[in-house]
Amino acid sequence: ITGATSGLGEAAAHALSSLGARVVVVGRNQKKVETTVAALGESARGEIADLSLMSDTREVAGRLLDSETQIDVLINNAGVMWNPKTMTKDGFESQFGINHLGHFALTGLLLPQLEATRGSRIVTVSSTGHRLGNGDLFWDDINADLGYHPRKRYYASKLANLLFTYELDRRLRGKESATIAVAVHPGAADTELVRYVSGAFGMIMRLALPLVRPFMNTAAQGAWPTELAATAPGVEGGQYFGPGGMGEISGPARQVDSSDASKDPGKAKQLWDLSIEMTGVDPGL
Repeated sequence: ITGATSGLGEAAAHALSSLGARVVVVGRNQKKVETTVAALGESARGEIADLSLMSDTREVAGRLLDSETQIDVLINNAGVMWNPKTMTKDGFESQFGINHLGHFALTGLLLPQLEATRGSRIVTVSSTGHRLGNGDLFWDDINADLGYHPRKRYYASKLANLLFTYELDRRLRGKESATIAVAVHPGAADTELVRYVSGAFGMIMRLALPLVRPFMNTAAQGAWPTELAATAPGVEGGQYFGPGGMGEISGPARQVDSSDASKDPGKAKQLWDLSIEMTGVDPGL
């Protein structure tokens, strides 16, 4: 599980560990990784990696391939939200780079081990925010050289998560692989993601949080769709799971629908090819 030291990732790690899974906690901060692993118990272990760096992503994938005889589930959870414009050391706009490109690369690098584990699943965390953009991925300004809007770039990265998931599952089905890809969203979950929101808007969000918290899922409840996608029988691939309450804000997990833009095979192929070009990782599908 990437980003497993806080929020949804940590909650999912505890939920899956309680079901008997051996969890590999992937995070950037060594102390947080060690704390999370200690809380999960002896069956868990940690890996330090910053998915904003292609070098780190390649190194952690190599260590996992060397150390794990099988990978039943990969959960692409790590992410940032609405942060001020920053660039990764590889020159990527950070929200697109971390939320999508890092997970595209990690998935591609781990795919041989995943496909060797029959019935394995790739679960990628998206957001209802994918509906709030204009359905575009800033093709002509992918690294925000010409302009940057934190919320619009976040929405684009979450749309990319879904386009990637659906395209990955189509390609896996095309080769009759026993591995499937699914996506999830947590609804409105009480996590630390708001810490990335800067300026007056961020301040307003933090002040309003105590008022809206009763209507939100907790972090543990926000992880329900991830737990369902990772473990429930009957998950077929190419599906999208989220909270079942009104507006998909909170409530128990169920299968939900995504935007028309997320289902566009032309956009999905364009994103796939661009991701290979940017990361240097070709999943070989």
